[in-house]
Amino acid sequence: MPSYNRLQTSSAWQKPPKNTSPKFIFVSGGVMSALGKGITAASISMLLKKHGYIVCPIKCENNLNVDFGTINPIEHGDPFLCHDGLEADVDLGNYERFLNQPVGSENFMTMGQLYSTVISNERALKYHGEDVEPIPHIVEEIIERYKLAAKSNNADYVVIELGGTVGEYENNNGLYYEAARRLAFQYPVAHVHVTYVPVPPHVGEPKTKPAQFGIKELMSMGIYPDFIVVRSEIPLDDQRKYKFAMKFNIDPNNVFSNENLKSSDEVPIHLHKQKIDERILSLFGDKSKKIDIEDWTNYVNKLIKNKSKTVKIGIVGKYLASGESQSIDSYYALVKALEHAATNQNHNLKIKFINAETDEKNMKTELKDVDGIIVPIGWGSRGVEGKINAITYARENKVPYLGLCYGMQLACVEFARNVVGLTGANSVEVNPKTKYPIIHSIPFDSKYQVIKAEGSSMRLGTYKCVLKKGSLAEKVYNLHDYMDDKENRVVSERHRHRFEFNNEYREELEKAGLVISGTSPDNFFVEFIELDKKDHPFFIATQGHPEYKSTPLIPHPLFVEFVKASVKTTAHKK
Repeated sequence: MPSYNRLQTSSAWQKPPKNTSPKFIFVSGGVMSALGKGITAASISMLLKKHGYIVCPIKCENNLNVDFGTINPIEHGDPFLCHDGLEADVDLGNYERFLNQPVGSENFMTMGQLYSTVISNERALKYHGEDVEPIPHIVEEIIERYKLAAKSNNADYVVIELGGTVGEYENNNGLYYEAARRLAFQYPVAHVHVTYVPVPPHVGEPKTKPAQFGIKELMSMGIYPDFIVVRSEIPLDDQRKYKFAMKFNIDPNNVFSNENLKSSDEVPIHLHKQKIDERILSLFGDKSKKIDIEDWTNYVNKLIKNKSKTVKIGIVGKYLASGESQSIDSYYALVKALEHAATNQNHNLKIKFINAETDEKNMKTELKDVDGIIVPIGWGSRGVEGKINAITYARENKVPYLGLCYGMQLACVEFARNVVGLTGANSVEVNPKTKYPIIHSIPFDSKYQVIKAEGSSMRLGTYKCVLKKGSLAEKVYNLHDYMDDKENRVVSERHRHRFEFNNEYREELEKAGLVISGTSPDNFFVEFIELDKKDHPFFIATQGHPEYKSTPLIPHPLFVEFVKASVKTTAHKK
């Protein structure tokens, strides 16, 4: 680690020329959280990539969690599962969906990670007796991670989303801002500040004072925004653009309106029309060109237009309530995957969230008006019986069913109980003393699992699966050319779970009609189960998480075919 003296005398602390690479773009937020910094960062990243530049997005989080796998989804939304097993913030999903490129550990950092690393370094005497403090040591760790991500991606541009809100009470993100300030002495840096201009109903006009306070706080950290993106209920008028430009010495052409739109997927198109990408490239002295975003525009136009038919999907989960409010963020990747599939099939999508815990006893009533049923990821025993009731309803009433992770495990439990007759069958996660442990834990093996914490192992990351010839699973993946190895029927999906199908019950369940349609290459793990078409029109479940791989331009085939089957249910009802 360099000392202060070496840093202060280094030529690296001289302002670099504009056309050097990599270049860093920081996206910060003011006034309040959930403004759409992630969508703004993803949009800028997409547009720069369309110009032919290599882009590396990074999300910086303020909390002390090492990753988001231990956070209740109600608290911070659906942890996005990356290809390398990282459990990250939902915004990494926006990066993947907008950029059509995978992201992982190098694209995400938390204060928990940073402090853990610096403290471990201090214990290993790597600071040679220095007094270890947040500044400079945490700040230097942040900068080093930026540089490593840029280098490993050979990035022209690194787009960094700073989590939280400038000036917030905890002020954890102050270290990220200090890192950004110092980085500008070594590399070309630009700042995009996303702020909020409310339109109070009793006033009837946009008010810029909250945004001004936020920008003032940003400037107090030694950072002056180069671009301002204004969120509001209505488009930003020229008078307010002039006010921002005048007060903060910004070119009015660098103030952009990002008013409420029908879909967040419209944002890159909306900002491109205002030439944000051209203005950013001009600031850095890079060439811009006429870019083609027709594929994305076509998708968005198809998404937001009202279609002639609607498919209604019931999602039976338990991460729904937050105080007096209900939020879809707990299942955000799943909602987006369904949106991609419904748009692909030119149908409106209507989602009905059903609480597996509170609606356990009246599941038949809750599900009678849906066209398809999904039981998604879940942990623990709460709501399990409600989910099993939903699976029973789907199986007995021939309603299309898609089980994801826990939704596969509980489908196996439901089948064991109600078809095979193994009364009391369960997962050991729910009942450690069950007589019939259909789902159980296995001894740790490093080729299968990773250690999350003391006494806790998980299958995390991307794993391969071999599909059964002639199965529904094979047909679905084959139809969309989504296999890794078509000849050997090999596919890969992301995993995030702790318990496994118990192979002691494999033969018994198969004899009763359960189709095990996908297993690990060594035939040890059950990855897909389904029902034969003669028993059910569409009943399939996977231990993996296909929802995290779906993108607007390449919707995941499991969701596309599930929606197709559900549309047929709609037609049958009519």
